[in-house]
Amino acid sequence: MTDQLPRRRSPDHADVRAKEWAQVPPGMTDTMQHYLRQIAGTLRPGTVKNAELTLREFALLAATEDTAVTCVAQLKRRHVERYRQWLLERPAARGGPLHRHTVRDRLSKLRGFFRRLDEWDAADRPPRQLIFDSDFPIADEPLPRFLDDAAAAKLLAAARQDPDPFARLAIEILARTGMRRSEMLGLTIDAVVQIGSAYWLRVPVGKMHTDRYVPLHPQLKTLLDDWLLHRPEGLRSNLLFTDHGRPVNASRIEAAVRKAAERAGLGRVTPHQLRHTLATQAINRGMSLEAIAALLGHRSLSMTRVYARIADRTVADEYFAVSEKVEALYDAPRQLPADAEGSEMAKLRREMHRRMLGNGYCARPVEMDCHFESICESCTFFVTTIEFHPTLERQRDDAAAKGQIAREQIFDGLLSRLDEEAS
Repeated sequence: MTDQLPRRRSPDHADVRAKEWAQVPPGMTDTMQHYLRQIAGTLRPGTVKNAELTLREFALLAATEDTAVTCVAQLKRRHVERYRQWLLERPAARGGPLHRHTVRDRLSKLRGFFRRLDEWDAADRPPRQLIFDSDFPIADEPLPRFLDDAAAAKLLAAARQDPDPFARLAIEILARTGMRRSEMLGLTIDAVVQIGSAYWLRVPVGKMHTDRYVPLHPQLKTLLDDWLLHRPEGLRSNLLFTDHGRPVNASRIEAAVRKAAERAGLGRVTPHQLRHTLATQAINRGMSLEAIAALLGHRSLSMTRVYARIADRTVADEYFAVSEKVEALYDAPRQLPADAEGSEMAKLRREMHRRMLGNGYCARPVEMDCHFESICESCTFFVTTIEFHPTLERQRDDAAAKGQIAREQIFDGLLSRLDEEAS
């Protein structure tokens, strides 16, 4: 009998690390290992692991190419330049060179090590500064990779066909809450709470060292209730997601998303892209930056503003307004004078431009492109008549059943307008 859960013993490459450290001079090893033990008390394990990798690579390269170096104090500028060139030339795990962000991170970890030795006034430290701002490659500022509305719908449809209940639930949670993968795996069985008349999901302390509450979609609440109902009893872990009593591995989420993306024909999709997708969908539909920051758990709005650059509505509106004027210069439609067109002819021309929709007609002129995607019912060009009354009622009832308040209000307005016209 044991009070601890059984742990899977997976290779952690500890023997490889120990063998490489053994090739580094003892004086240099002692200084670097002391630094790693100190930062382990304040930084996250992943950050300490990256720092250990950087120092081990740098020390091994310096000791191999310059056997005269036996301690940190003997390191020179040429050793840093050689390490930087080695980083730029070495291949990445997936092929090709290392990303410049990786190179910046390694050099930043090394500079942090040297600066901390200066702050401690350590005896074994370089006599001068070895790394400068000019050593860092210029960082790219890529926009978050996200799925467009059509691709996101295909992914969710494919996930709902997966026979694995964990795969279905995992993709729904990531897509509807914007949680990070590690935050999802840290959810506990009491994460669902009721505040007022709505249900919320408590996201545990994660990357930003904070926890938060996010609104819970009714469909997602049903899936979570079903998962808890079939959860084995007697488990000594309070984690929501377990596999034979052990925490679920992150690779299982990766596999679930990859499998659903392949079934939907979308190519490679990562779990973090679903977080970017939710943020992009929210900001392009009018959600404020403050609300998105609270939803995603951002510490500052600067982390959230990057999503505003993906599809700026002001830029789009001004662009389409200018485009119509520019197109008029080159391809102005030839129309009859106003007095040459009778009322019946004008009525016939307007009717030809009305396009059939599920709930009515679209009266937008054909020469004006529609860039609003799927918000026909709230568009000023949307026209409906009394024969669509039953369809609109079914749409309103469906929105009410799903708790989609804004959508329900749109159909209520359309129905009341039709009732007034009929009366």
